[in-house]
Amino acid sequence: MLSSNLESIPPWLQLTSVAVWLSLVNLSAWGVHRFFKADPEIVRKIVHIGTGNVILLAWWLKIPVIAGITASIVASSVTLLSYRFPILPGINSVGRQSFGTFFYAVSIGILIAWFWHIQQPHYAALGILVMAWGDGLAALIGQRFGKHKYKVFGGQKSWEGSLTMAVVSYLIISLILLSVQGNIWQTWFISLGVALVATGLETFSFLGIDNLTVPLGSAALAFLLTQLMAS
Repeated sequence: MLSSNLESIPPWLQLTSVAVWLSLVNLSAWGVHRFFKADPEIVRKIVHIGTGNVILLAWWLKIPVIAGITASIVASSVTLLSYRFPILPGINSVGRQSFGTFFYAVSIGILIAWFWHIQQPHYAALGILVMAWGDGLAALIGQRFGKHKYKVFGGQKSWEGSLTMAVVSYLIISLILLSVQGNIWQTWFISLGVALVATGLETFSFLGIDNLTVPLGSAALAFLLTQLMAS
């Protein structure tokens, strides 16, 4: 019954819901920056996590695939221009050269194109949310509490941040798979395996490439493992 009700939502209302959510995310980030003088990294992560959650609306409201891909292309284009012109100054405030925001937008488009086409949108949600929440919280925890550092190809990480990435990723993957395939042993096994791989991919963050490898790798591995275990 719920699925039928969602399918009856007109396209304009689906897209309006997404636009409203993204507006609220950006308004919240602006408010935190303007009134609480928060660290720029916190403001960025509010946008990072909030924007990632839009994949849930796209999944639950059955946003048309063409709309998702178009939004990804537009966001990617604007982001690329922002590296040259001050359209979105916040994306260059990380203190290092990074194309993470661009890769983030691209990954959303790829996952929507892939998993909407085969009618398995929960894998797209899984990949994006692992990046949004796992990487987002790992960065904040690592920055605030990361006392045990290590380096990967010149990039510095902390064990506290990586542990946060692993735990949060496991919880997200478990909840999504649990809602789709139920409480079976494969759910917990796949969740653990994908969470560990996602954590490994997140350590390779040169130029922000983890914003592409983590969501794509997590979604692809979860899908592959599910298919293998089902057969």
